Amino acid sequence: MSEDWSEDERTFMERALLIAERGRGKVSPNPLVGCVLVKDGHIIAEGWHDHLGGLHAEQMAIHDAEEKGHSPNGATAYVTLEPCNHFGRTPPCTEALMWAGVKEVIIAHHDPNPTVRGDGCRVLEQAGIPTRVGLMVEEANEQMRAFMHWCEHRRPLVTVKIAVDANGSVDDTSEGSKRFTSHGCLEKVHELRRDCDAVLVGVETVNRDDPQLNVRMVPSTKQPLRVVIDPNQRINPKATLLNDEGETLLMQESFTGMPSLLHQLADRDIQRLLVEGGPTTVARLLEQQLVDEMFLVHSTVVHRSPVPSGLDASKLALAGLLLDQEYVWGEERVEHYLRAPTEA
Repeated sequence: MSEDWSEDERTFMERALLIAERGRGKVSPNPLVGCVLVKDGHIIAEGWHDHLGGLHAEQMAIHDAEEKGHSPNGATAYVTLEPCNHFGRTPPCTEALMWAGVKEVIIAHHDPNPTVRGDGCRVLEQAGIPTRVGLMVEEANEQMRAFMHWCEHRRPLVTVKIAVDANGSVDDTSEGSKRFTSHGCLEKVHELRRDCDAVLVGVETVNRDDPQLNVRMVPSTKQPLRVVIDPNQRINPKATLLNDEGETLLMQESFTGMPSLLHQLADRDIQRLLVEGGPTTVARLLEQQLVDEMFLVHSTVVHRSPVPSGLDASKLALAGLLLDQEYVWGEERVEHYLRAPTEA
């Protein structure tokens, strides 16, 4: 059911969505959540889920109000996700809101997690605290896209990043070839890795390039799980990612069993999977309609001994991907493709 929201209400929820971003890259498998407490038309406190095991957004906002000398009693809480009503790493947020004496809770998005699914709203309503849901729901859904996808499909959101030269080549086999994208582009790739729970490549990429597949160029509080597809156990035992401090998972399942592999990763709380493999890995994923989004990086470099990517707009369209928008990463142009929405 649609509802008319005032400009002030939209402003408060926009603020909650903005501060939720402060937890990006630090809270998975929990979603990003922001909360603001409002009294007499003014924000008196703010909170966000900052790190796994830390206070939830509602709890932090209540604590923030008390530290500032404001009573949360009688305040309206604007929360980007339905408050939890179960004991996990922290007590239920519904109890915190009831204890604080808030008079109303306005929510952007229902929680699709089976452990919540409407229970938070129900408990608050039974306690005499009215709830309203749906304010800026599309924006909240986009912010929590990987979490929503994981809850609905029980598999990670699959993001592919692949770079090509001016003629669509992914690699240069000539002697002395090296990375062909700019430093600024590489920083963006590390930002993307930071926002993912795992990075996947095939064994050929490991044996050829000896990549680290970690986050180094931007601040990060955690490292992604490295996943290597190696059905015939051919990985070089001296590979860096087998001998550093990061976690690496070797999967012997072939690409024909990729959907099962994705469900296995989902069971490990992997909500967003970044694929940085070569053209063979990417082609298998596209053939099976398993790519949810792609960042296709275009360099102006021309390879002397090219390795064709086999990618073009028509092939991506057949895989259900449509061009969404374009970016500039350093010196490179990037096409961002998203899976076309299915008709209801």
